[in-house]
Amino acid sequence: MKEFELKYGCNPNQKPAKIFMKDGGELPVTVLNGRPGYINFLDALNSWQLVKELKEATGLPSAASFKHVSPAGAAVGLPLSDVDRRIYFVDDDAELSPIACAYIRARGADRLCSYGDWAALSDVCDAATAAYLKDEVSDGVIAPGYTEQALAILKTKKKGNYNVVQIDPDYVPAAQEQKDVFGVTFEQGHNNFKIDEALLQNIVTENKALPEQAKIDMIVALITLKYTQSNSVCYVKDGQAIGVGAGQQSRIHCTRLAGQKADNWYLRQHPKVLGLQFVDGIRRPDRDNAIDVYTSDEYDDVLRDGEWQRVFKVRPEVLTAEEKKAWIATQRGVTCGSDAFFPFGDNVERARKSGVQYIAEPGGSIRDDHVIATADKYGMVMAFTGMRLFHH
Repeated sequence: MKEFELKYGCNPNQKPAKIFMKDGGELPVTVLNGRPGYINFLDALNSWQLVKELKEATGLPSAASFKHVSPAGAAVGLPLSDVDRRIYFVDDDAELSPIACAYIRARGADRLCSYGDWAALSDVCDAATAAYLKDEVSDGVIAPGYTEQALAILKTKKKGNYNVVQIDPDYVPAAQEQKDVFGVTFEQGHNNFKIDEALLQNIVTENKALPEQAKIDMIVALITLKYTQSNSVCYVKDGQAIGVGAGQQSRIHCTRLAGQKADNWYLRQHPKVLGLQFVDGIRRPDRDNAIDVYTSDEYDDVLRDGEWQRVFKVRPEVLTAEEKKAWIATQRGVTCGSDAFFPFGDNVERARKSGVQYIAEPGGSIRDDHVIATADKYGMVMAFTGMRLFHH
C-alpha cells in the first residue's frame, strides 16, 4: 500500500487527506480492519515508537494508551497484583499474558483520559489482550502482528469497524523528517536519541542508591516523555506511568497535573474505593466516572439523593479530605521524570507530596544547586541525564 485515503484531516473541513511515503515507497503499515483517521494515525505512529523503544530498553513487553498525540498511560508487562486486578476490573480467573498485563496497566493509569484511546503493543496481540480491549471504549490498536483468534475478537468490536493496524517492526524512518506549518516546511533530524541505563549514571544528590526497579521506572518515564507533547512531566511506579502532565506552558503546572493524576491513581486503591458496591450491569465508563467524582471534591454530585441510586447499591460514605490526604501521604517509591530541567525546587516539593523518591531530569538550570538541595532535603535520588526530550 503506497498511500491511504483518509476521511478528513484533523477536522471534517480539512479535505482531502491521506498518508503516503514521499519517496513513493510502500507504507510500513497495513490496515487489517476499520478505516483509521488522521489523528488515529498520528497516535498510532507516535505510540508505536514509544512501545518499540520501551521494549528495546527494558526487554519487557510494553504498551501505551494514547489520546490526542500524547500518552494517557504507558507500562511494561509486569504481572498484575490482586489490587491491580480490582482497580482495573480484571476477572480473578482471567489468564493474562505479559503483553495483556502491559496494556491493562497502561490503560489503567488514567482511565478517564484513556477513554476512546489508541492502543499500542510492542508484541503480537494475543487473545487475552484482544479480549480486554474488546470491552473498553477504544478507537484502535497498532501492533507488529495479531493472532488469528485476537483478530477475530477485534473485528467484532464497534460493529465490525474497530481500527486494527499492523506495522512492520523492522521499519526504520528516514534520517531527516519534514512537516509543513502554514505553508512553510520544517526539517530536522529524526530523534534517534537512545534512552537506557547509561543515561542514569550522573547522580547529583547525596543519596546515590538507585535500585533496579527505580532504573526501569526512570527509563519508562523518559521514553514516555520522549513521545509526550511538551512541556511534560511523568510519574512512574513499578514500570507503569501513573500520571502524565502534558502540553503545559509552565513546568510546575506539568508537575502538579501529573502529580494529581498519580494521586488519583493511588486513591483508587483506598479501602473505601475498593469497597464501592456498584449496581449490576453498570457500564465501564459510568463506573469510571463515578469513581473519579467520588474521589474528587465534587463527590456530592454522585452521592446526593436521587443520584447515588443510579450507580451504587448502597450509598457510600464520603471519602473526606483528611482521609485522602492521609492516604496519599503513604505513597512511596515513585519516580518522576521531566522532559526539560526543573527551573526551581518547587517542582521537587510538589513531586514529594505524591511519594516521589527518584527523579530523572536533564539538569542545566541556573538554579540546579537549589533543585539539588531540595532533593537532598528529602533524601531523594536525582539523576541528571543531560538530554532534553521536547516533542511537538
